[in-house]
Amino acid sequence: MARIAVIGAGMGAMAAAARLAVAGHRVAVYERTETYGGAVRRFERDGFGFDTGPGLLPLPAVYRDLFIKTGKEPLEACVELVQVDPSARHVFADGTEVRIPNASRAGVVTALDEALGAGTGGRWGDFLVRAREAWDRTRRPLLEEPLWPNWQVLAEREPYPAVPHKRFLRTRRAGTLAEVGAWELRDPRLVALLESHALAYGLDPRETPASAAVLPYLEHAFGIWYVRGGVRELARAVYERCVARKVEFSFGAEVSGVLEKDGRAAGLELADGSVVEADLVVSGVAPGVLDRFVRGTAPRGEAEVASQRGAASRLTVLLALRGARPEGTAHRTVVHAADRETELEALFGAAGGMAARATVTVLRPDDPALVPDAGHEAITLTSTVPAQPDRSWAEPENLSRHAEDLITVAERAVPDLRDRLLWHEMRTPADIAAETGTEGGAVPAPALAAAEGRLLHPSNSTAVSGLFTVGGWSHPGGGLPHAGMSGALVAGLIVEGPEFRGSQ
Repeated sequence: MARIAVIGAGMGAMAAAARLAVAGHRVAVYERTETYGGAVRRFERDGFGFDTGPGLLPLPAVYRDLFIKTGKEPLEACVELVQVDPSARHVFADGTEVRIPNASRAGVVTALDEALGAGTGGRWGDFLVRAREAWDRTRRPLLEEPLWPNWQVLAEREPYPAVPHKRFLRTRRAGTLAEVGAWELRDPRLVALLESHALAYGLDPRETPASAAVLPYLEHAFGIWYVRGGVRELARAVYERCVARKVEFSFGAEVSGVLEKDGRAAGLELADGSVVEADLVVSGVAPGVLDRFVRGTAPRGEAEVASQRGAASRLTVLLALRGARPEGTAHRTVVHAADRETELEALFGAAGGMAARATVTVLRPDDPALVPDAGHEAITLTSTVPAQPDRSWAEPENLSRHAEDLITVAERAVPDLRDRLLWHEMRTPADIAAETGTEGGAVPAPALAAAEGRLLHPSNSTAVSGLFTVGGWSHPGGGLPHAGMSGALVAGLIVEGPEFRGSQ
């Protein structure tokens, strides 16, 4: 039985802690803030409640597996999961809109044909078939196995089977998500639908590899789910599972260093000067933060992985509305930017900022737990912004203007929004930075193959023996399912050793 110290109480860190405790280890978690969950937080005011991190759960099987492996009560005994249908309503720049059925290829094809014109559904359906092939090729190495020592194989090989395209008397295959859209989908609304999945993770579709086709496929194949009471309830359930497995938590315990002895991680030093001895250390913080704790922790292969992690953050506006949520309202609506190129240049260009009329995701959960009574509604607006708080666009007065812009865009999905608005609160990259410790409030993207490894994440083992990394900033990257997977990988590496190759 080893003594294991865990830095941070994010979702990946707690997933690892619960699994390690069940394996018989003594696990203690040290969290610098006063609560668990990392970016999975809740804001409450006047009887209204809002998720300030992820609002929906893809691939719930990851957390079902965690609960099966760590106790008798399944996930559904601890939280209530509701499949969201439609998975999303999309409002496009030209005013057309479509409701995308949840996890139904035939339903999606029909809906697109009816809303956008004959043939659009077939092109999207054919794209999903190719996306599935990319998913099948990358699922194990990117999600279910520790990062390969020869990770360059993943970096060089494009798993998406792009359709040959004749251009300038040459035949080419799409190398980026934008090229997939332009050459294979050929409708600006389908392109916007495709690229919105990358944009939600702060990825520039013009640079993101075609392998990002797995992002819409994952949602299509496995559905999208809501946790009754908000996704914060999932964090609560994972925390309570940890406590039930005798994991110890210390909140307000800021780590200042990782102790080493004979070339191995040997514990933690806390900001108050106290020392925690341990046989193994699991870090749930970003690589730059960990490097401040102990030098030389660059994960294996890190010097060669030209990562783009940390490029983007999120701006969130929480709206308290008078009046009940109308019957038949979609849980999620994506309002697409009027000018996608302008939006992409504003976000990812040299200046780094936010477009005046950016793509906005509107979440309108049908959940009595989030409102004071049936005569009110809680709505969350989210848009991608750069994680660069030192830029002028991130000054408070500018962010307030951006929040107003988000509300204006959201009126395309909620026409009576301003008439019903009681108050709004804004959550900025600075708030994310305060809650997670990441520089500039950066939000990690999932790992993706190809693109010379720019979207691979550091391996879960490090150059320091006995020191492991977990969570969105390590393999297999960001997102709720990926965080849970990283916990399983770290637990496997510790329990079974370096020969661990993932669950079978």
